[in-house]
Amino acid sequence: MASTTTPSTKKPLKALKRSDLIAQEIKRLITEKNLSPGDRLPRESELQSQFEVSKGTIREALKSLEVQGLVTISTGPSGGGTIAEVPLDRTLQFMQNYLFFQEVTIDNIYTVRQFLEPELAACAVPHLTEADFEALEHSISCCDPASSSEDMLSQRREDVNFHDILAAACPNPFLRFNCELINEMLRQLIVYGNRTSKAEHKRFGEVNAEFHREIVQAARARDVEKVRSLMVDHMQDAASSVKRMKGRLQGRLILDAETLRSPRTAHVRPKAAAKAAKPKTAE
Repeated sequence: MASTTTPSTKKPLKALKRSDLIAQEIKRLITEKNLSPGDRLPRESELQSQFEVSKGTIREALKSLEVQGLVTISTGPSGGGTIAEVPLDRTLQFMQNYLFFQEVTIDNIYTVRQFLEPELAACAVPHLTEADFEALEHSISCCDPASSSEDMLSQRREDVNFHDILAAACPNPFLRFNCELINEMLRQLIVYGNRTSKAEHKRFGEVNAEFHREIVQAARARDVEKVRSLMVDHMQDAASSVKRMKGRLQGRLILDAETLRSPRTAHVRPKAAAKAAKPKTAE
């Protein structure tokens, strides 16, 4: 009896180009040498000799890493690749491309935010410095309609900056990343219904500012559970308010690089600043 076989319906895996393989090897090199943002990669000629490939292949691999945001490339006698920290807006662009054909709603985002933000705030409490508290209080003064001279849109963005300051103090990098990514989406992608009154925006801003004051007060007292509880209430109120104000994501989740350049001023913590000041080392 002849045996029958069912033809495979799986598509064969596409072989990686040589330049992509070299890009992976350069990533491995970065890890092995424990290189950090600002450190220099070996010169093109050294990489070419190390991996035994053409100059064109090395340049294509470096270009691929540059597109990913992992290196910056300069030309000239002293040019080459320099390690870079992938910026949040670049990550958001990649995420938007992934979600381009997905039906992501404000409700989806706030559902996740209500899970993450209370834990992030609680995690940050023991690590907040006096500089962090000053930044938080400054943020409140900028987003509170009672004390701020900024326009409504700037006040709403400042609401989000408050949460970025807390995120910067969180020692859990994965939790911090997810919250900062959501914050950037809120800052850049949400628009409100045209019929939302100024009074409604004002009420939203006043309630946010009051929640922020209470959170700062509890955080100064190092009351982790109180901060967590306040943030739960804050996120629930924010979700309800955004829905009431007809908040929505603009278009499909896709914006160009110019639109994604955030107008905010980043809060850099002392240890982050020290790391940024690390001298470059040539390899």
